[in-house]
Amino acid sequence: MQDTLFPLLAALGGYLIGSLSFAVIISRAMGLSDPRSYGSGNPGATNVLRSGNKAAAILTLVFDALKGYVPVLLVTLFGARFGLGEGTAALVGLGAFLGHLWPVFFRFEGGKGVATAAGVILALNPLLGLATLATWLIIAYFSRYSSLAALTAAGFAPFYEMLIWGTGPIVGVLVLMALLLVWRHEANIKKLLNGTESKIGQKAAAAAAPAGSSKKHPHGQGPKPHGHSHHHPSKKKGS
Repeated sequence: MQDTLFPLLAALGGYLIGSLSFAVIISRAMGLSDPRSYGSGNPGATNVLRSGNKAAAILTLVFDALKGYVPVLLVTLFGARFGLGEGTAALVGLGAFLGHLWPVFFRFEGGKGVATAAGVILALNPLLGLATLATWLIIAYFSRYSSLAALTAAGFAPFYEMLIWGTGPIVGVLVLMALLLVWRHEANIKKLLNGTESKIGQKAAAAAAPAGSSKKHPHGQGPKPHGHSHHHPSKKKGS
């Protein structure tokens, strides 16, 4: 029973850590709008960057990556004494990734999981993580599309693992994360095909005017009366 209970508890812990939506937490702490209310509506670093606050975006990126990295690293460093090996580490990483996609603390309204997946991969296999990160950077630099870079890097990650390090539980988790990333980027894929996808650093469009707003009277408050004219008596000649 212990062989099943400990891996499941570890995976649950990974899920709960992954459920911390740092895009929302950091935005609230810094007095910014909820990232789910503008731009793509995605609570992630790329969308937070559209707010114009680079510090908030960087913090979001770092903490979203760490919540994938730290749980896996803890299993790698201390799991052996509890009989937890590579398979459990991969399962914990998947749990953290799923927590980001469907966070229990935020009504299951999560992001797309790119940074968290990167953190998971770095912890599972640092060299694979660097290769995947390099792939993202190259595609992002030349295309300026974060979504395209993420999809390309996610697609290559399992192939890197199989070709260089062989098959194993890590490959299965990488394939599942890649499929989920493609699914979560469905809208981005359509925009890429239509040429309407937002590029890295592009700010969100200005919020629409509140419903029911109307033109103000030029000389005071309230709506301009229909048919009102601005005829003012002219000065009399010779006055």
